[in-house]
Amino acid sequence: MQRIIADFSAFEGTNCYCSAESAERIRQAIADLPLQAFHCIGTGDYHYQTLFWLERIAEPFSLVLFDHHPDDQPGAFGEELLSCGAWVAYARRLPLLQADCWIRDRADFPALDKLPDLPVYVSVDLDVLSQDYARTDWDQGEMTLEELQAALCRLIATHRILGVDLCGGHTAQKGASPADLALNAATGEALYGLFRNLI
Repeated sequence: MQRIIADFSAFEGTNCYCSAESAERIRQAIADLPLQAFHCIGTGDYHYQTLFWLERIAEPFSLVLFDHHPDDQPGAFGEELLSCGAWVAYARRLPLLQADCWIRDRADFPALDKLPDLPVYVSVDLDVLSQDYARTDWDQGEMTLEELQAALCRLIATHRILGVDLCGGHTAQKGASPADLALNAATGEALYGLFRNLI
């Protein structure tokens, strides 16, 4: 599975909230990129980009979200403006999305065994991990990298993976140290390694 850097944070009107014009610009930017890939989409401020990948899926599927935050909250500015905290609510309106599974910590892992027998799109926010494995500018969970890897391996063994995206982490502009950036890069590499050989 190819790794694609799909970070569109340089576009105007995209930080945390995504204007309709910027959403269309991002959709056009990813239109020729492969869906079945490991998409690196930037910090958690841009997690809503997952929605644009889900819109391209042309068969019934499930979404599995590893995230310390639910991302299905009402938008602060109503339903007209897509946001990093509300995109899951939009995704649930997609006619081909049959089930979504939110994994916040190890206690949620049994839900993976209840997924329907459908292909899966996987979205991972690094904030699901403890600070021993990732550094973000949000509050974080307590999952270990080994636990996350085990859950992802379970999905790989039991479902066809339609695509994966990874977001979260910290940026130097927001105060991340070189050690923070190196830790996040190493964790991202470890996660990509699970999917690298998928066709």
